[in-house]
Amino acid sequence: MASYLEIADDSKGHELDLFCVPKHYEEDLDSVIIPNGLIKDRTERLARDIVRDMGGHHIVALCVLKGGYKFFADLMDYIKTLNQNIDKSLPLTVDFIRLKSYSNDQSTNCVKVIGGDELSALTGKNVLIVEDIVETGKTMETLLKLLNECQPKMVKVASLLVKRTPRSSGYRPDYIGFEVPDKFLVGYALDYNEYFRDLSHICVLSDQAKEKYKV
Repeated sequence: MASYLEIADDSKGHELDLFCVPKHYEEDLDSVIIPNGLIKDRTERLARDIVRDMGGHHIVALCVLKGGYKFFADLMDYIKTLNQNIDKSLPLTVDFIRLKSYSNDQSTNCVKVIGGDELSALTGKNVLIVEDIVETGKTMETLLKLLNECQPKMVKVASLLVKRTPRSSGYRPDYIGFEVPDKFLVGYALDYNEYFRDLSHICVLSDQAKEKYKV
């Protein structure tokens, strides 16, 4: 079972005024739940685990856009640094896909895959999927089903966050950064209707902000 850092359900997070938060978002956030430095440290450890487990194989790292791009970029940088300093290095190529399963703050049962036709290029490859958050697990299960139809050699999934929610299908990634409460989180490229991707920290979105930015 994947190891992870658990953020408790009763965690109140950290006060916003202890961190650098863009002025235009100060009224929209309840707290900082995972500071940027902690994200970076945990991501570095995940990179070590991935290189340990997958080193020696040529890996196609598949970034799930848009929310996964920041985690993906940092994870690839840490793997690149490790590659320069260890014998069991990890040859990497990268690719990108977009999945859409949200309407405002609700995860829907309809998962839209953008760029799915290109998955056929992954036949016979070792694939590392890099995702920002697994909530119900249905989105990732849909992607894995599509991937398996293309017959890759191996598939592993790394997700920065896994949400504890009664809506979960029970799916768990191979590599997990943090297990988080059932709250709507933004920042570090996680968004709410395309807002808040420019936050450095992962924060809890306020109820008022959900109405303010609703489409």
